[in-house]
Amino acid sequence: MSPFTMLAVAAVLAIAVAVAGLAYWPRGDRGDGARRSGTEAASLLGGQGLAGRTVVLDPGHNGGNGSHSADIGRRVDAGGFQKECDTVGAQTADGYPEHAFSFDVATRAADALRALGVTVILTRYDDEGVGPCVDERARIGNAAEADAVVSIHADGGPSAGSGFHVIAPAASPDGGNGGILGASAQLADLLRESFGAATGQPRADYLGEDGITVRSDLGGLNLSRVPKVFLECGNMRNPGDAARISDPAWRQQAAEGLVDGLVTFLAGTGGSGPPSTGVGAQGPVPRPRTVT
Repeated sequence: MSPFTMLAVAAVLAIAVAVAGLAYWPRGDRGDGARRSGTEAASLLGGQGLAGRTVVLDPGHNGGNGSHSADIGRRVDAGGFQKECDTVGAQTADGYPEHAFSFDVATRAADALRALGVTVILTRYDDEGVGPCVDERARIGNAAEADAVVSIHADGGPSAGSGFHVIAPAASPDGGNGGILGASAQLADLLRESFGAATGQPRADYLGEDGITVRSDLGGLNLSRVPKVFLECGNMRNPGDAARISDPAWRQQAAEGLVDGLVTFLAGTGGSGPPSTGVGAQGPVPRPRTVT
């Protein structure tokens, strides 16, 4: 074998080992005890590693909800029961609203994911409209056959409580979301790690267990047929959390933590995409905005 051929074979083997290592690294473990960020994962995967992957970001609530109580108060299917279309959301004591926070973090995260080659869809186009309703938000993710969906929020809990938590789906009352429970739990775990590492935000001390809450009363999770979680980035009624949430620099960190978790999840699930969802049975879906 010529020296040139030997070098070529060595290069191919090195690439194969690197790719194989990624297959055994769904949680971002470098093998030396240190965590690897999602952006590092994307770099190792290469430019084609995330091509063809789709993420839906669902910024909670909307700026026009407060002046359209009848619209957002109407009842819609929530996965075996009826629930309000949407709500106004929380706000800080200084009046910074959850809808503005969630939209800002979503657009920052969308830009970063787009730069890594991910196709990103938002469930709402701006921060001035009404809704969409919780059932429509779920349909957007299903119609896109998204690899992952994250609904972005900030909690309105007791003022003495602080910290963030990730909400993973429990089995819905109608049993329709059983196929996504395992993958959604993995996504929740990865986001818990990445968000805390990027932001320094502690895990919630007033609900859930170690930063994870599992619920069956949220229509957006009950109706999803693709992996989905809610990320509650902090408690808007807690002074310390509110100060962070109101800081644009911290919101950038929040977006980076969200991106790291999502990319690590995508790297760990390979290129096969989610299982068939049978989305067509849910009826027509409004065309969402694609961030390109």
